[in-house]
Amino acid sequence: MGVMPVGRLLFSMSLPMMLSMLVQALYNVVDSMFVSRVSEDALTALSMAFPIQNLMIAVAAGLGVGVNAVLSRALGAKDEQGVQRAAANGLLLEGIGAALFMIGGATIVRAFFEAQTDIAPIVESGVSYTRIVMIGCLGVFAQISFERLLQSTGRTVLTMVSQATGAIINIILDPIMIFGLFDMPKMGVAGAALATVIGQWIAAGLGLFLNLRYNKEVSLAPRGLRVHGETLRRILTIGLPSVVMQSIGSVMTFTMNQILIAFSSTAVAVFGVYFKLQSFVFMPVFGLNNGTVPIVAFNYGARRADRMQKAIRYTVIAAMTIMCAGLAIFQIFPAALLAIFDASDEMLRIGLPALRIISLSFPVAGFCIGCGSVFQALGYSVYSMVVSLVRQLFVLVPCAFLLGRLTGNVSSVWWAFVIAEVCSLLLTLVFFRRVNEKVIRPLG
Repeated sequence: MGVMPVGRLLFSMSLPMMLSMLVQALYNVVDSMFVSRVSEDALTALSMAFPIQNLMIAVAAGLGVGVNAVLSRALGAKDEQGVQRAAANGLLLEGIGAALFMIGGATIVRAFFEAQTDIAPIVESGVSYTRIVMIGCLGVFAQISFERLLQSTGRTVLTMVSQATGAIINIILDPIMIFGLFDMPKMGVAGAALATVIGQWIAAGLGLFLNLRYNKEVSLAPRGLRVHGETLRRILTIGLPSVVMQSIGSVMTFTMNQILIAFSSTAVAVFGVYFKLQSFVFMPVFGLNNGTVPIVAFNYGARRADRMQKAIRYTVIAAMTIMCAGLAIFQIFPAALLAIFDASDEMLRIGLPALRIISLSFPVAGFCIGCGSVFQALGYSVYSMVVSLVRQLFVLVPCAFLLGRLTGNVSSVWWAFVIAEVCSLLLTLVFFRRVNEKVIRPLG
């Protein structure tokens, strides 16, 4: 992390995570692809379940960002005790997060769906899917925890192995459990949820094994798992803004579902399909982000401003390149993308303009995500949180509501994404200049 040429280092750390996140994006799409064969109502139910699923990932991954930054900084400063404390207290926080969602899965799921729609098939499918995913969520929290520990010490290939294993198992089990192949009971939407949970638990077990076998810088021995208040504070200081930042997506999605259901349940299904498809574009950029955070944090701890600046520059260029490729695909092949989900004529009518309009914001989003990785690595995660708040809640949702209300046309709603991304770009530029002047430039 301190001596390899920065371009090669970023490539070697990010590529495995980008590939593994592409596999994760694939199994998200496969989930919805098979469920769409059950019924359009089942597909709509998964779209309405997305806010809770996203919230679980937001808490687990956001806390992981805090652990990643604190642990990597301790490695850069050669603070072995700090490394062990970061790992132990990070696992404690992830366990508490999982317990809260397990309780929620047993208590609030039906109320959550009934607040969104009174269409009985959608409610029943959504409750069945979400309850299983939430009660079994300890698997995904453990999986993300162990993968972040591997990332923090530069073992991103092992992270890819863990993530890809869970994803592939999910892909294999989906059709078997949904449609009842090989004499299995036909479980429908519940089968998709169970396949997801099984894949997460197996990936978590593999992640634990890989840490114990290969991650020698981090000890997971029970005697070393002690609560340390200052380490908890540091993890939460960096991690909570990241949790909030990613959780904002859940609030935005829930609110957008309410705006779109006023047009039709098909519009909600289209919105859910878009989120599955855009993950193929955004997930590699998030993988790049995850590779950048430990590099910038390590070299900040080592006081190497030159390496920090190169990592930032390469990250932003790569992120925007990926996003431009995504823009081209969404503009040229929207009908083929929607056909993956057995789209009806009505879904095509709503979905074609949706994909083409929203994708116009992709290149700008790539720049903002690249800069956001720097904020996280240097302890300024609150800047990323503010940018997300402004983009998704203060601009996107109000614009979507007003455009839909004023025009009465669902296609107008999609332009809110473009407007919101331009606003986030302006704010990101202001924050990045401030971080550069306060932190990066004084290092030399």
